[in-house]
Amino acid sequence: MDNTSIITQVANPKEEESISSSQDKVSQSNSSLKKHRSRSIFSPFFCCFRNYNDYHVEAPPTNNKTLSLPPPPEENGSPPKCDQVQVIPIPSPPAKFLLPEVSIADYGKNCVVIDLDETLVHSSFKPISNADFIVPVEIDGTVHQVYVLKRPHVDEFLQKMGELFECVLFTASLAKYADPVADLLDQWGVFRARLFRESCVFHRGNYVKDLSRLGRELSKVIIIDNSPASYIFHPENAVPVQSWFDDMTDTELLDLIPMFEGLSKEEDVYSLLQSLRNR
Repeated sequence: MDNTSIITQVANPKEEESISSSQDKVSQSNSSLKKHRSRSIFSPFFCCFRNYNDYHVEAPPTNNKTLSLPPPPEENGSPPKCDQVQVIPIPSPPAKFLLPEVSIADYGKNCVVIDLDETLVHSSFKPISNADFIVPVEIDGTVHQVYVLKRPHVDEFLQKMGELFECVLFTASLAKYADPVADLLDQWGVFRARLFRESCVFHRGNYVKDLSRLGRELSKVIIIDNSPASYIFHPENAVPVQSWFDDMTDTELLDLIPMFEGLSKEEDVYSLLQSLRNR
C-alpha cells in the first residue's frame, strides 16, 4: 500500500500552477526532453477529485432504483451518441445502517455530516514548518509522518456544531490516518460517530458519501464538504465549502456558523438550503 491510498484530497491549485510553470521553462530550454504533465507535488500521495461540473452526474431520484445516464465521452473527446444510454443501478440502503441509534442527548437534533480533508484540515507528507499536528502513519511496515494544518476557526466551528447538531465525521480517507487526526482535532467529543472510506460507495471513480445509508431521516441531514463528488447522490443536502490548504486569513468556517444556527431549528432542512442556493 502506498501513500496515495491513505488520504483522499483535492489538489492544491497553487502547487499545480507552480509545477506547470517550471515544467514549461524546462521544455522550452531543451526540446529533447520529454514533456511532463503538470501535476501537484502531492499527486504521488493523494487521490484527487475533479470539479463537480466535470462529472455530469445527476443525483439519483429518491424513489427510483435505477438512473439513466449518458455514457462517458470517448477517449478521443468525441461526444457520446444521443441514442446511447447507460443504466446505473442506484445502491440500495443497507440492512444495517452506518450510524447507531440516536442518543438521548441528540434526540430531536438535526444531523450534520462533516468532511475532514480540505474542509477542516489540510495534511501533507511533505514537512510543514507550522503544522498543528504531526501524525505517524504506518504504511507497509514503514512509519511516515503526516503534517496537519488546522483551518482557521475550526475549534470554534466544531464546538458550536456539537452544541447544535448530532455531528458525524465522514471522510474518504482511511481510518489509520483520519482517526488519530480526529483524536487530536476534536477535543470536545463533538463527533458522535466517525465514518471512513469503507463506509463510502465507490461510484464512477469517486468515493461517494451516500447519506441514505446513515439511518437518519434525509430531511434532517446536512453534509458540509469541499468536494461536490462526495455528495453527488444528495446535492440538495449539501453546504459546499471552498477547499482550504494554507490560507491563515480564511474565515469560511466562522462565517458559516450563523447559517448553521438557522438550520439547527429547521424541521426540514431542504427549504432553507434551497433558498440559500438560490442566492
